[in-house]
Amino acid sequence: MALLIQAPRAIVGRIARGVTGAPSPLAGRTVLVTGASSGIGRATALAVAARGAYVLLVARRVTDLEAVRAEIVAAGGRASVHPCDLTDGEAIDALVAEVLGQYGAVDYLVNNAGRSIRRSLDLSYDRFHDFERTMAINYFGPVRLTMGLLPAMRAQRFGHVVNILSWGVQIKAPKFSAYLASKAALDVFSRIAGRETYFENVTFTNMRVSTVNTAMTAPTEAYAGRGLAAETVAARVVRALEDRPLTVDTRFAQAYELLNLLAPRLADLGMAIAHRAAPDSAAARGTRSS
Repeated sequence: MALLIQAPRAIVGRIARGVTGAPSPLAGRTVLVTGASSGIGRATALAVAARGAYVLLVARRVTDLEAVRAEIVAAGGRASVHPCDLTDGEAIDALVAEVLGQYGAVDYLVNNAGRSIRRSLDLSYDRFHDFERTMAINYFGPVRLTMGLLPAMRAQRFGHVVNILSWGVQIKAPKFSAYLASKAALDVFSRIAGRETYFENVTFTNMRVSTVNTAMTAPTEAYAGRGLAAETVAARVVRALEDRPLTVDTRFAQAYELLNLLAPRLADLGMAIAHRAAPDSAAARGTRSS
């Protein structure tokens, strides 16, 4: 019964924190953030550390991770560095063993590390590796990490996983076939996992965010300098960690998802027109490095 009223309690808890200044549910908890060296991951690590969490910083670049840790410590927070290539299955397994050996369990996991590719099918026929590498970092990596940490979460009867996805999984935006397929796969995996772990109080949130102004979007001229700030998204991640909703969506994506269901041909026409109106970037065409 307690789990059935979890959502209303989350709302009550948010109001109570705002009115009384009650501590965040993250205080004293262990939060692992992937892709923590920059962008959304870095901003999220700083934000959850400010809520009193102990942050495990995961990414490939050790120097950048150490800089984030130093910033957290200077602000009075706590963090540790755990370098890992999340496209390497054995490296993920070693990370899981290290983390569980040191902390026993991870309370919260933020699957943020990822790769975006915006390239039309016309330019992709001889680039199957685009699909392989996006699946490696956007799907297989987070799934392997989640599966490694999940038994300990279930054993302690608490855990929450936040996946940073894209509103494109609802919109089905052209030129993102490799990227959005990998994100949609993680979206579906997590909904099913959440149903299997329901009675162990282990939950999942799929955050389908709009365009964010980070280094990942910079190679596309149409997106350069545009989109949400990483700090804005990080604030939403913190709310998702604290309140544990099933999904975090945008109104536009919700509306287009409904259009995809009710009038799929009209939705296809709209996206086909958008596809023709927005050419591939120079990076996608290979006229500059991608």
